[in-house]
Amino acid sequence: MKIHFYLRYSTQYGQALFLSLQDDPVYLPLEYLNDEYWHTSIEVDPKKTKSLQYRYHFRDKDGAEKTEWGNDRVLDLASSKADALQVSDYWNEAGAVENVFFAQPFQEIFFKQNEGKAPKSPAHFTHVFKVKAPVLKKDEVVCLLGHDIALRNWDAAAPILLHREGNWWTVRLDLSGQNFPLGYKYGVWNTATNKFIGFESGTNRTIYAPPGNIDAVVLHDGFLRGANPNWRGAGVAIPVFSLRTKDSFGVGEFTDMNRLTDWAKSVGLKLLQLLPINDTSATGAWTDSYPYAAVSAFALHPIFLNVGELAGKKHAAIIKPYSAKQRELNALDAVDYEAVIHTKWDIIRQLYPLMKADWQKDAAYQTYYQENKHWLLPYSAFCYLRDQNGTPDFSQWKSHQVFKQAEVEALLAPNAKTFDDVAIHLFVQWHLHVQMRAAVDYAHANGLALKGDIPIGIYRYSCDAWVAPELYNMDKQAGAPPDDFAEKGQNWGFPTYNWARMKEDGFAWWKQRFEQMKLYFDAFRIDHILGFFRIWSIPMDAVEGILGYFVPAIPVSEREFHDAGIGFNYDRLCKPYITDEVLYEYLGAHAQYSADHFLEHIPDGKRWSGASQYAVKPDYDTQRKVEAWFNSLTAPEAIESSAKKATKKPKLSEVVVPELSAQDADAIRTGMFNLLTNVILFRDPSGEGYHFRFGIDKISSMRHLPAEVQGKLNALYINYFFRRQDDFWKQEALEKLPELKRSTNMLICGEDLGMVPACVPSVMEELGILSLEIQRMPKKTGTAFFHPKDAPYLSVVTPSTHDMSTIRGWWEENRNLSQQFFTEILGYQGVAPFFCEPWLNQAILAQHFQSPALWAIFQIQDLLGMDGKLRRENPNDERINIPANPKHYWQYRMHINLEDLQAEKAFNDTLRGLVMESGRG
Repeated sequence: MKIHFYLRYSTQYGQALFLSLQDDPVYLPLEYLNDEYWHTSIEVDPKKTKSLQYRYHFRDKDGAEKTEWGNDRVLDLASSKADALQVSDYWNEAGAVENVFFAQPFQEIFFKQNEGKAPKSPAHFTHVFKVKAPVLKKDEVVCLLGHDIALRNWDAAAPILLHREGNWWTVRLDLSGQNFPLGYKYGVWNTATNKFIGFESGTNRTIYAPPGNIDAVVLHDGFLRGANPNWRGAGVAIPVFSLRTKDSFGVGEFTDMNRLTDWAKSVGLKLLQLLPINDTSATGAWTDSYPYAAVSAFALHPIFLNVGELAGKKHAAIIKPYSAKQRELNALDAVDYEAVIHTKWDIIRQLYPLMKADWQKDAAYQTYYQENKHWLLPYSAFCYLRDQNGTPDFSQWKSHQVFKQAEVEALLAPNAKTFDDVAIHLFVQWHLHVQMRAAVDYAHANGLALKGDIPIGIYRYSCDAWVAPELYNMDKQAGAPPDDFAEKGQNWGFPTYNWARMKEDGFAWWKQRFEQMKLYFDAFRIDHILGFFRIWSIPMDAVEGILGYFVPAIPVSEREFHDAGIGFNYDRLCKPYITDEVLYEYLGAHAQYSADHFLEHIPDGKRWSGASQYAVKPDYDTQRKVEAWFNSLTAPEAIESSAKKATKKPKLSEVVVPELSAQDADAIRTGMFNLLTNVILFRDPSGEGYHFRFGIDKISSMRHLPAEVQGKLNALYINYFFRRQDDFWKQEALEKLPELKRSTNMLICGEDLGMVPACVPSVMEELGILSLEIQRMPKKTGTAFFHPKDAPYLSVVTPSTHDMSTIRGWWEENRNLSQQFFTEILGYQGVAPFFCEPWLNQAILAQHFQSPALWAIFQIQDLLGMDGKLRRENPNDERINIPANPKHYWQYRMHINLEDLQAEKAFNDTLRGLVMESGRG
């Protein structure tokens, strides 16, 4: 059989198109025919090839490539008797709005379409019509009408009905002997009322007589025209740990999600958005409450296990003694992380031996284990070794510092002494999976989708890093540059990704991660999607994020500084600039002490300007060294006691520094940190070129340069951050995101906040990844606020996230801003209320509900904020995270039980009204 492919695609000189078959890496070039079509042909043996999957690829004149979206171009060769087949195609752009609605939540929950009754195919057919229509209402199917008898002469009372085959609505027709060319259009027919709904928009489509050597024609007609969906939904965002029911155990559990589903459905919401639910049990302390530092990117957190449901009636006696403790923990305003997790593990360890035999024989568990063995086995061993060694830092373990599959399997051998200590973690993961899946199934059955969260980084001492350290740059720290929420940037402490190594196996680890997410979620938020373009990389000897720079990035060469008329002095630009004036600016009353202890004078012959200059002593020339020295000091009480007994002034290297109070020590540490960041450039590790420190306009090193030099340096700085890297970062993202997006059918939303490169919106739009739009974080420069009415359709609008204060909290933070918002965005006159009154809160919510964005998602605190009786008195008690504080305790809980929230008729009626009036219900 000879197959002729014709692709409609308008190109410019130097651009080219290609065809690929199945998974064949060889691309077949297409030939340019005219301004509308490209063509190629192949020979296949239909006896050997029953079906043929293919797709098209585009290459620009500069070599940049992209692949059309979808895996659904499949030719059924077995049913065709043709010797020569003509295929007519439209390019499927990844960013086409319609493609979003082929994602999992729409196809499996919101738009479970009629398949249409498959008509009996004629014994002989000449044309196969195929079109996509992802957004149809219940009982609606695609129909076809056109010229001549074979296409029903445009009789809307009796159209040709298509049926669903995969993503395509299809019909096979015999058009032999028709008077070509034929005009036709697709339309929509309601099978329940047997009525014609209407035609697609635009001019008629046209079929021309096929060449004499063609036996059959397949028309891949793209999408039903003019049917661009305006579907919009609303959802609620809340961490699982924040849920509260009457049956909770001091923390939200997977089983509590059913109550959340019931309430969300009752008010018309369609989506539940959660924070990461992975296991973060590194130390057993409250610091493990940080949900973005998982010890496994695959394992679920044991804290979410409902131990009462695990025990059941059969083992209820184990749970009964903990009833008082459960009531005590559940009555707390916030999560007591340590008390909850330790109590649950006490119970689990008692239940395991009683349930072990039945669990091991469970066929469903055995299937689960085999399908997830690639991560379950190393994870369970990691947890055992972490507990045995008292640390997750595998470099400090007595054995097994390096992961070896055989050694790990030996720990779980049935006759091994370690078996139960390792297998208990398998036992817990299985039951977590069962409880989470039950919650997911319940949500789906009630018409709700679940949206998860994929952290951009992995925990440095995680099972993932232990198993495959080569996938990560363990000598670097990931973070974020300074912004309005963290003026010194953020240092997350995670290693950065070794993307080059990940690319070698086709990003297998990421694809496995997506597969695991799909078990529980229909959509997910990519935390810090900017990290796929470039990551803020911080050296290991730095504590604060301000000492990082973007990787990858094109450094600035010394020649460029000379060409700009600046010259280049390494010591002046790349080392901390410290003079007497700077010293007193940063350390004030502690300047002399700091100079005596941490600094040394630069000799006269080595100074570049000024009467006095200092260098930091080698023992304190990094933030880590300074931090280590201050951490070595004893508590203030011990310092004072020692000071009374001291007979001589202690040396710097001694543990106790009597003359320093705790307040003094904190001030000096902060001042020394600031001195160490008083630099303009960082040398690239390769030795080739330099990277600008972020925010050089705010540091004294810059201010102390001549005005002319400052101006020229600033021009290079602006170019470096906002122009130089853009195309480079775009290609970095396009090497990763398309392949990763293609590996999953979940709906993908990107958290594109912060210092957003100019290329990010176009890449996200090109790939159909939803953006995040936040009213108080406008992406348009020079504006104070973003208005939800201006949101793009493929976006998520929200007034706040877990990293921010709530609407009420934000309103009270800056009186000038809230007044400006009151006048400019809400359109009110006069003086703005000092507090965010319920009616104000509701007005802000209403703007978001009315937005054209695909999704409007709200923190539950913001929804409760419109009811003066239901909301918490102090809005600061409702905040989930403070990004500027790396040691923040994540312990926010709802202050009202979900059962009681369900009974709040007035509030629920108001919320339901907002949902329905906006058309999101």
